[in-house]
Amino acid sequence: MSENNENIPKIRFPGFTDAWEQRKLGDYTKLITKGTTPKDKSRNGAVNFVKIENIANGKISPITKITQEEHENYLKRSILEEHDILFSIAGTLGRTAVVDKSILPANTNQALAIIRGYDFDTDFLITSLGGQVVAEYIRKNPTIGAQPNLSLQQVGKLNVWTPGSDEQKKIGVFFASLDHLITLHQRKLNHLQDEKKSLLQKMFPRNGENVPELRFPGFTHAWEQRGFSEIVTRVSKSSKDGELPRIEYEDIVSGQGELNKDIFAKKNDKKGIEFEAGDTLFGKLRPYLQNWLLPDFKGIAVGDWWVLRPNEMDSKFIYSLIQSSKYQTVANLSTGTKMPRSDWKVVSTTEFTVPIYKTEQAKIGALFAGLDHLITLHQRKLDHCKNLKKSLLQQMFV
Repeated sequence: MSENNENIPKIRFPGFTDAWEQRKLGDYTKLITKGTTPKDKSRNGAVNFVKIENIANGKISPITKITQEEHENYLKRSILEEHDILFSIAGTLGRTAVVDKSILPANTNQALAIIRGYDFDTDFLITSLGGQVVAEYIRKNPTIGAQPNLSLQQVGKLNVWTPGSDEQKKIGVFFASLDHLITLHQRKLNHLQDEKKSLLQKMFPRNGENVPELRFPGFTHAWEQRGFSEIVTRVSKSSKDGELPRIEYEDIVSGQGELNKDIFAKKNDKKGIEFEAGDTLFGKLRPYLQNWLLPDFKGIAVGDWWVLRPNEMDSKFIYSLIQSSKYQTVANLSTGTKMPRSDWKVVSTTEFTVPIYKTEQAKIGALFAGLDHLITLHQRKLDHCKNLKKSLLQQMFV
């Protein structure tokens, strides 16, 4: 096998040596069509109506409904059938999904092309359309307009590099399994994020109340109202010590404490606010509102940060508090128009309900720290799978 042959991918399953061939999608497909916008705007009816936003990770989750009458008459051209491939052709190009009988009867609009009766393995074609095929076409045929669009004629002219049917099936099954794994990791991540959101609501008292809905056993005392400036000190000591690591907005990979390792290699004289272990960084620049509980090292926060140091309060509890809905609401009451920022005068004078005993604070802080750790781990797994897929798409297709 020649590695320089442009018709052969870099990575293949054993036993396959034949060169791939280029097929024009329209020549190997019986029908490529699309729908239109329903006349009836009531969204009442028994028929699912699929739009681009209803497609995610190869799955269709319809929300809107249309009437059976409109489905069978005005929108007759776009009645969906089992095994149809939906392919987004407006705005976000290249979203794909296979129509499953569980969503039928169903219809769609003009932003999604319907590909029916195709002479390709389904999973292989889905993967191809979501990979380099569309990206390469757009690169060679830039769209003029407010958003990228593909016509049905352009969809039919898409060139799909194609191996034999057996190799198509192996590639299709492989990427379908990888997509399934990505979906599972995404679900786990979403579940943990939803669980954290729910606990943040239940483990901090609602407005007007002094005990939370959910708390650890053994704690019965009412929480107390305290001004934010009473429980934290906003550090203002500035420094440009070249020996200390610097943290800027781009250094925090996520709100869960992920940090670029390159931070320790930074040696510059940018001035910022000194922080120490146990402080919380709060990015006051909206809409980011980034926050991070600092680990066991000192450094300098450069940019639009508040460095918040606990006043005889558990540091992890403070970090949890600033993620609560009340703090986030107050922090969103910003000053400025071009670059809106959280207003310290508003935040510092706002009263928050907090536990009297530091032991309860510590338990709450540890719980959310553990959740954050799990969320970070699942985010890493998800990112790894997505990066793996991206790499394999480049190497297993021509």
